Amino acid sequence: MKKISITLIVFILTCSVMMGQGDQRKRIAILDFDFSSIENWWGGHWDIGKGVSDILVNDLVNDGTYRVVERRALDAVLAEQNFSNSDRANPSTAAAIGQVLGVDAIILGSITQFGTEDKSLGIGGFGRRLGGFGVGKVGTKEGKAKVVINARIIDINTSEILGVAEGEGESKRSGLLLAGAGGGGGGAGGGSFDMGSSNFRDTILGEATNAAVEQVATGLTEANSRIPVVEKQVKGLVAFAQDSLVIINVGSSHGVAPGMELSVERVTQTIKDPATGNVLREMTEKVGTIKVTKADAGSSEATLISGSGVQVGDMVKN
Repeated sequence: MKKISITLIVFILTCSVMMGQGDQRKRIAILDFDFSSIENWWGGHWDIGKGVSDILVNDLVNDGTYRVVERRALDAVLAEQNFSNSDRANPSTAAAIGQVLGVDAIILGSITQFGTEDKSLGIGGFGRRLGGFGVGKVGTKEGKAKVVINARIIDINTSEILGVAEGEGESKRSGLLLAGAGGGGGGAGGGSFDMGSSNFRDTILGEATNAAVEQVATGLTEANSRIPVVEKQVKGLVAFAQDSLVIINVGSSHGVAPGMELSVERVTQTIKDPATGNVLREMTEKVGTIKVTKADAGSSEATLISGSGVQVGDMVKN
């Protein structure tokens, strides 16, 4: 995996969902779902994997069981790492991305059915208005829409699958896949639209998609306890010190939370390998102890509760 740039890390810390006082919810990131096994019957460049992922994010955020990394922070890492769509279902790659984001688990999944109930689909080009969507190809076979998706919870440290969730949604009515009550203006020929829009939800395909995602969200919520609680090792530096006020350069994204006590230590000697010059060990002495009072994504404010003489550059750790 490529080395992460300092600019990217700062961006992630700024965009990460901030952790409130005492918030012990597990933090997850959701990758775009893989749909490589689905024939592109709709035409154009409609990314149904991203659409399903976005719907799932909304469902889980509204549920409140997890803290979910926002899209901008995730996209920044994917771009920096040149993470391709073909890697969407790769647990090892997903785990590596999860470590960069500092989440407790990564959610990845696949769409295995997206169309009619029997998977057989006629393809035809339409030059008329169709439900307000700009699609160049639509299913000409009428029937009920059916969507089947599955999701996996990936341990970021071992790439192990901690849990699975499946969803199977079917529309309550029959008709053309993308013709629904919510259509407005717009002609055929584009091939891309917002799966989170009310227009899409009002189609029979949208009805089936949202039903399948809702089932997956429920399964992921029920599997919350399978994600291990691992105490994060906090290690940072003093950025400011005056009297009893101490500000450090690590925050909630690093596992720091209000009420946490951290040791302040000063490096007294550095031991290096005489052959390579690499640092083998740092000898330290304890200067004092601080207690965190406030924490945002990238920094924390603390009070010195024991010791004295804390200086900028001193090391803090739990």
